[in-house]
Amino acid sequence: MKARVHVMLKDGILDPQGEAVRHALGTLGYGGVSGVRQGKVIELDLAGTDRVAAEADVRAMCEKLLANTVIEKFSIEIV
Repeated sequence: MKARVHVMLKDGILDPQGEAVRHALGTLGYGGVSGVRQGKVIELDLAGTDRVAAEADVRAMCEKLLANTVIEKFSIEIV
């Protein structure tokens, strides 16, 4: 079983990498992009077969290590 975690900065938190990408797109001629938020995707290979237990474990992983919950939000997808 696999888990996919999407981590993004919370709304209202300055995203300098996203702003740099937005600016670079503008210089490449893509002026219609008014905002960019950059995040990360983490894929985990899990040994278990219990989806509920896997989601609980991955949630704990996110809260302890994978996401800075003060400034980041995350979503979990079990695939």
